[in-house]
Amino acid sequence: MLNKVLIANRGEIAVRIIRACHDLGVRTVAVFSDVDRGALHVRYADHAYPLGGAAAVDSYLRVDRILQIALQAGADAIHPGYGFLAERSDFAQAVLDAGMVWIGPPPAALGLTGNKTSARSRMQAAGVPVIPGTDEPLTDQELLKAAGRLGFPLLVKAAAGGGGKGMRVVDSLEGMPGALASARREAQSAFGDDSLYLEKRIERARHIEFQLLADQHGNIVHLGERECSLQRRHQKLLEESPSPFMDDELRAQMGGIAIQAARVLGYVSAGTVEFLVDQERRFFFLEMNPRLQVEHPVTEWVTGIDIVKEQLRIARGRKLPIAQDDVQFNGWAIECRINAEDPFDGFVPSIGRVSALTLPTGPGVRVDSGLYEGLEITPYYDSLISKLICWGETRGQAILRMRRALEEYRIMGIKTTIPFHQRILDSHRFMGGQFDTTFVDERLSLHSPEMDPGGAQVAAVLATLIAHRQQRRRIEEPGSNRWRWSRPGGGWPQ
Repeated sequence: MLNKVLIANRGEIAVRIIRACHDLGVRTVAVFSDVDRGALHVRYADHAYPLGGAAAVDSYLRVDRILQIALQAGADAIHPGYGFLAERSDFAQAVLDAGMVWIGPPPAALGLTGNKTSARSRMQAAGVPVIPGTDEPLTDQELLKAAGRLGFPLLVKAAAGGGGKGMRVVDSLEGMPGALASARREAQSAFGDDSLYLEKRIERARHIEFQLLADQHGNIVHLGERECSLQRRHQKLLEESPSPFMDDELRAQMGGIAIQAARVLGYVSAGTVEFLVDQERRFFFLEMNPRLQVEHPVTEWVTGIDIVKEQLRIARGRKLPIAQDDVQFNGWAIECRINAEDPFDGFVPSIGRVSALTLPTGPGVRVDSGLYEGLEITPYYDSLISKLICWGETRGQAILRMRRALEEYRIMGIKTTIPFHQRILDSHRFMGGQFDTTFVDERLSLHSPEMDPGGAQVAAVLATLIAHRQQRRRIEEPGSNRWRWSRPGGGWPQ
């Protein structure tokens, strides 16, 4: 039995895990940095201990301090959430060595998934289709030779990477040296490892991932797919389940391959296998995320399965309560990631105090958030502050509910990406399910109005918005934070 779980994280995901623990009668321990002393996860946990510091390296990445607190508090398990230490095999092993339960995959599986080239090699050996590329970290000279063999366009990627860090798109041999240099610098800064490899760039691809649950007894099921193609600079913005691109035959094929990939890695707990799918509907293994995903709520809503509770049960040694044939899909769910960023100013991070807050409610609306009035948004952590999830019996109903919910959502005192999501929801291409991973960067960039038909009108509206930005900031008050892109006669051209 798990009696007390320490959550080695912060923000909305820490709140989410605390709630799941309390639903199961498990007590919780929160940890917090100096700037998170008043955070919601600190208020909701049964016990809370200070980590000190402000920056992540001085707080939420302090393995020694977190383990010390866990033992002091009498915790018998640690849940890492996502980000920070969630994918660190050395942290998972340290938790086990301290006599506690690690709520996640085994350290060996974390080690395999953490290195992208090792994972690629394993998948190829098991017959899982992978994107053409190199299968081990190479020197710059070796990468230049491999690039000529593979052909362009290519992706330069960090072997220890994720989240778009250390990734560069290269269209010619001439562009390789600069891309390699900048990718190595970013990879070293983000992961402490500047190893790089190459992948062939799949043009106009869909990014589709499959949610898995695997217990300690060899049982693995998939919970269907999530559509994650709406991205900005390789960062996901909006996810939905199921995918409008998918059919039953392709779902069965990809789901089966996802389960096969998990078996190859000896996987246990919740995890996600990510694929790229080309225009001919051929799919390729991209990576496996050995943790809870930001977008897990859309899967929970369409399957009725609480993924966090299942993680806790699996960690207890329980068998999965369902087989693959028992997994049923009901309706459609969409998630918008609400970031503290200014979409009118290049998506720069926005910091400050939340002066007023109104959360959307009503049928089919869920908000995962650590926000409250008076909360100080600091520059030390990721800009994700809330997730808005809407469910409907059909995709159309889910879209309409999301539009309503975005309209109701009021976060004052900081800038957020709410208006950008409103623009996505208004797009005819989105409503028709006709998009890929390039859609946002090419067609919805505020700084590239020429990408849309009627670009002159768009440019005129943008010029007006820029001219009045300071005025808006001065007059902003509760009830007036919904900034809409509009033009005479209707919405934006699509």
